[in-house]
Formats: sequence, structure tokens, C-alpha cells
Amino acid sequence: MELILWRHADAGDSVMDPFDDLERRLTDRGRRQASRVARWLESRLPDRCLVYSSPAPRARETAEALGIKVRIDERLAPGAGGEAVLKVAGWPGKDGGDGESRHVLIIGHQPSLGEAFGLALSGQAARWTIRKGSLVWLVSPTTDRESSVYLRAAIGPELA
Repeated sequence: MELILWRHADAGDSVMDPFDDLERRLTDRGRRQASRVARWLESRLPDRCLVYSSPAPRARETAEALGIKVRIDERLAPGAGGEAVLKVAGWPGKDGGDGESRHVLIIGHQPSLGEAFGLALSGQAARWTIRKGSLVWLVSPTTDRESSVYLRAAIGPELA
């Protein structure tokens, strides 16, 4: 299985009111970041990639830069834990049933994605950071969490 964790692009600074925070949208800079990373992903994602996004507008707008079908999942809303992210993805999961690797792309938030990254890569609960607009791409050749997992890519919007 291959898991891509993409943190939403720039949406300005978070606000104190959690209701306002949920509705934040991408800034102009964020739209450019999302577009750059989406272009990088387009040539690398297989046709059968499952894409899930947080319901927050900033995550949905980031996902929309790909121009492909995105499934909105309430379990990925701000405040979700790393385990919840991995559960949505089905990590470490199986192949697609036809011997092909299963690919899942999750667009979400910090600290959720950083926690999921730490759990998936090291097997330990940790609070790792994924910068705004950046992604990490993990590969697990087996379906158990005890096997080796490796990092295929880590890309920031300035490098895409």
C-alpha cells in the first residue's frame, strides 16, 4: 500500500474561534502552493488512487487543485488524531485486489497528519510536523504495522 499525506496549503494564520477556524479558505499563496504540488502529483499518481479530504474548505480547495474525484470524510476534520487518519486510509492495508499497489491520498491538517506520519513510519506515537502545502509519501510492502515502511517522497510546495 502507498499512502500520501498532504497538508492543506496556506490559509493564513489560525484564529481563536474554532468555528471561524473551520471555515478558513486558501489564500492566494495557498492556491499557488496547491497548484504546484498538484502538478507534481499528477504525473505520479496512478489512475486508481483513492483521494480523501477533510471537510474544511482549505483542505477541499487544496484537493480540488488535482482536478479528480475527492471523497470528503468527516473523520479527517481538524482535531482528528493520527490513528483516525490511518483508519480512513486503511493503513497499512492490502493491494487493490489485482496485485497492484493500493494508493490512498489524504488531504488534511496538523497535527493529525504529522501524528499519522509518525505512527505509520516509526510505529510510535509522535507529533511530527508536515508544513503547509507539503506532502509525504509512504510505502508499506505488507499489511502489518511491524514490517518495514519507507518514505518514497517528501515534497514542499517550493520544490514541486
